[in-house]
Amino acid sequence: MSDFLPVAKVSDIPDPGKQLIEVADRLVVLFHAGGKFYCIDDVCTHDGGPLSEGDLDTAAGTISCPRHGAKFDFRDGRAVSMPAIQATVSHEVKIEGENVLVRLND
Repeated sequence: MSDFLPVAKVSDIPDPGKQLIEVADRLVVLFHAGGKFYCIDDVCTHDGGPLSEGDLDTAAGTISCPRHGAKFDFRDGRAVSMPAIQATVSHEVKIEGENVLVRLND
């Protein structure tokens, strides 16, 4: 497992909001919702669509793939609606002062 890497400032992403970021050559989406931060791969497991371009529903805790509408729980990467059936990878997030740090998972 990798180390935690600084990726953004807390103030960079509104609540609610999302931001596409690159961490160690990997595209991930950082979410800010309900005062907490979450991070998942920017990949729909159905067909590889960019989740960062999808609609964020903070009440449901989901992000929708813009291609076919599959929904993923942005808190843990679970696929919650068809056509996706496999989770996308979620990553650990921690806050240190004003810094948002992410540790990538495989």
